[in-house]
Amino acid sequence: MIEVRPFNALGRFENDWLAARYHFSFAGYHDPSRMGLGPLRVWNDDTIQPGTGFDLHGHRDMEIITYVRRGAISHRDHLGNEGRTEAGDVQVMSAGTGILHAEHNLEDDTTQIFQIWIEPATAGVRPRWEARRFPKADRAGELVALASGRTEDTATDPEGPLPIHQDAAILGATLKAGQSVTHVLRPQVRGPQVRGRGRKAYLVPATGRIEVDGQTAEARDGVAISQVEAITITALEDSEILLADLA
Repeated sequence: MIEVRPFNALGRFENDWLAARYHFSFAGYHDPSRMGLGPLRVWNDDTIQPGTGFDLHGHRDMEIITYVRRGAISHRDHLGNEGRTEAGDVQVMSAGTGILHAEHNLEDDTTQIFQIWIEPATAGVRPRWEARRFPKADRAGELVALASGRTEDTATDPEGPLPIHQDAAILGATLKAGQSVTHVLRPQVRGPQVRGRGRKAYLVPATGRIEVDGQTAEARDGVAISQVEAITITALEDSEILLADLA
């Protein structure tokens, strides 16, 4: 099943410094048909005005992945971590037993981010924060893991994706018009038995326009995918895509 969720149909919040679109129920936006997908609970599309941001606040037991689409986001937390994550790069915060943090746009122009929350497989882990650069040229024409708790990603390249505490991954690719990439949703394994038709996925083109197995998605639309063994993503114009692979 492939369901396209148009950007204009997403939940929304706006004030003088933040324009947010919610792919799933969040804060004051509640849609019982959009409570998440597998362990994916939040996918927010945030535009933050210069010199503003999210003041110090707390989280527990959540893997929070921030993908910067434009500008940069500056982070600080009560653990003493501080950092600036630029467009195309990723930061991961494992809230675990509890973390207080602030995220601000200290740039001269607007910052745009995807804020992605994934429930951890284990509660009460030690909180942490880490950021890493992911040059877009390194993911030209192919999906590359940016944050992952899948063993096939973390075991083969310890310096590759940022680790998260869940059997899930956030992957990114840049595609030229006419290029395609196929992603296999491997089966769920329970002991010796293979159950169901595989994993789930949530796909968002950050820029451009794509086709997913015959269905078209515009920039910042969401595509919910389940009960399929594989998908083929074709760029109808130059595109940057992000995909969550979920148990």
